[in-house]
Amino acid sequence: MNRIKLTTLMVLLFGLNSKAQDFKKYESGSFIKGKDSISYRVLFPENFDANKKYPILFVLHGSGERGNDNEKQLTHGGKLFLKESVRKKFPAIVVFPQCSNDSFWANVKFESNDGSKREFNFETGGKPTKAMHALLGMIDNFLDKPYVDNKKVYIGGLSMGGMGTYELLRRKRKTFAAAFSICGGDNIANVQKYKKVPLWIFHGEKDDVVPVVLSTSIADQLKVLGQTPKITLYPEANHNSWDSAFAEPELLPWLLSNQK
Repeated sequence: MNRIKLTTLMVLLFGLNSKAQDFKKYESGSFIKGKDSISYRVLFPENFDANKKYPILFVLHGSGERGNDNEKQLTHGGKLFLKESVRKKFPAIVVFPQCSNDSFWANVKFESNDGSKREFNFETGGKPTKAMHALLGMIDNFLDKPYVDNKKVYIGGLSMGGMGTYELLRRKRKTFAAAFSICGGDNIANVQKYKKVPLWIFHGEKDDVVPVVLSTSIADQLKVLGQTPKITLYPEANHNSWDSAFAEPELLPWLLSNQK
């Protein structure tokens, strides 16, 4: 093997190993109660002190990161909270739960009339999905911890996780101090239930997976209800608008500035 190929291989291996080592800072855990079971990764602040109280943020992944490996859910956003500057400025507990392959965060049905574009039909009530039911129990379990500040509880997610974020807001409307949703969606009839929660909405205008109108309609409905939502649309972004959203320098300062 020549020197150039060897060097390239070493760089690739080092990069993969470095990523694995970083993600090891996220401790593995699971919540099991009755028929509920959900795995998660949790990142505690540096110099964590169980006698203190910390903000807590739950981050919901998209459908592509479902599974049972308890790692794929860190693919998008996981690196952000490992940055040294973020850990110093925002000492918070960050939890990434993982949805199983056989479930979905939100109660939504998909329909396709022409074989290409999907229509999303969100329910306005009904029982939570298997994953959502377990997630609700897991959140309550975390909020019972003495080191969690219940006035500073946050939720956010992307794609399927953005949809799950809206559903969590209506199911636990008194719990969250603020939220963000990236390329998500909801039935606008549900917006009334979480209109008072500070919300930052993100979406790519060229999204061909989850139409941008699902986000703009929520923002419009909030305005009708007398609220002033934050909404950021990326003119050239497709479905991966989470790359731009997680790079927003004001996302965490804004999110964590809110409290109940």
